[in-house]
Amino acid sequence: MALLRPENPQQARLVRLLRDEGPRSRVELGDLLGLSRTTLTTELDRLVARGLVETAGPAASRGGRRSSLLRLAAGVRFVGVLVGADRISVAVTDGELNVLAETSEPADVRRGPEPVIGRCVELIGKLRAESGGGEPTGVGVALPGPVDNGASIAPTALPGWQRFPVRDAFAAELGCPALVDNDANVLALGEQHAGIGRTFDDFLYLKLGTAIGCGLVLGGTLYRGSTSSAGDIAHLPLSEDGPTCACGEVGCLEAYCGDAGLTRAATAAARTGRCAPLAARLAEAGTLTVSDVAAAALAGDPTAQALVRDAARRLGQVLVGLVSFFNPGIVVIGGAPEGLGHILLAEVRGVVYRRSAPTATGTMPVVLSDLADRAGLVGAARLASEHVFTVG
Repeated sequence: MALLRPENPQQARLVRLLRDEGPRSRVELGDLLGLSRTTLTTELDRLVARGLVETAGPAASRGGRRSSLLRLAAGVRFVGVLVGADRISVAVTDGELNVLAETSEPADVRRGPEPVIGRCVELIGKLRAESGGGEPTGVGVALPGPVDNGASIAPTALPGWQRFPVRDAFAAELGCPALVDNDANVLALGEQHAGIGRTFDDFLYLKLGTAIGCGLVLGGTLYRGSTSSAGDIAHLPLSEDGPTCACGEVGCLEAYCGDAGLTRAATAAARTGRCAPLAARLAEAGTLTVSDVAAAALAGDPTAQALVRDAARRLGQVLVGLVSFFNPGIVVIGGAPEGLGHILLAEVRGVVYRRSAPTATGTMPVVLSDLADRAGLVGAARLASEHVFTVG
């Protein structure tokens, strides 16, 4: 039998607290939520009867009669799906969003949404078997670029996916509620739940990679803006005569600092003989990748290092404006190419701390995320749980 959603705001607050804080005694739940003993007992008993909450053993003694711990039912299962430009990742979590099983594999999103979604569903089926079965309670999906009404509206990031009903397709295949959002927002949710952002009410998550984006958590809540396009910084103009971007404009942030921009600059350096390691790799492979740039930079090639630092400086310039405007408690950077994180971070910090007002950055760290893809998977599961754990 399908698990039910909370019936009222008190139940919703209870299940969200158990999701975020783990098993708690009745006394702790009452203290944390400010509910009377009668209301708490009534709502918890109803949640247990409805299959959303269960007993998890005895609680620590606080004197007097020993109470029981309560937790989200073991049968609660959320699914997280992360669709990238060339890779898909899926995970199954429990109600507290602990990852029970996960997998990732290369994928060509240019084949269109149907085969990619079909493969995601196959992988989810395998993970469900590995994690003990159980019907999914909800699925969250992260897509690169802007999303509107459960569909991608980013034709450059997902060619052939324009307005395809991704949300409805997953809901129909899995028989549960499905939520879709852009990957920067989802990564910010994952960071808020399980990463460094957990201890901050206000933070920015800067997502690097093929597509660049920014997730904003303000006052403890993901901020999407009036049309769900907040944080869409990829095409902020940095110059009027810069490189051509995939969007058709010139001088966009992504054209300089996205994966395609970095490899474009590296290819130019290789072809003009300014970087011998990259020239050799280009002659061998025919094309260059971000990994090739990283390898040359880590080997000490000054031109490759300069390419990385130049991209990082431009990222820092954009962050200066964001930090000054939003005044976050921390900036978290994710998606940095493997091995280049600390080079990027040092340059970004230098620009942000030098160019921003001391009142905005005096106590504000700029750090690398330590969750990698796990942030996206947990964030996608969190996205689904936010919907399921509201009043039905």
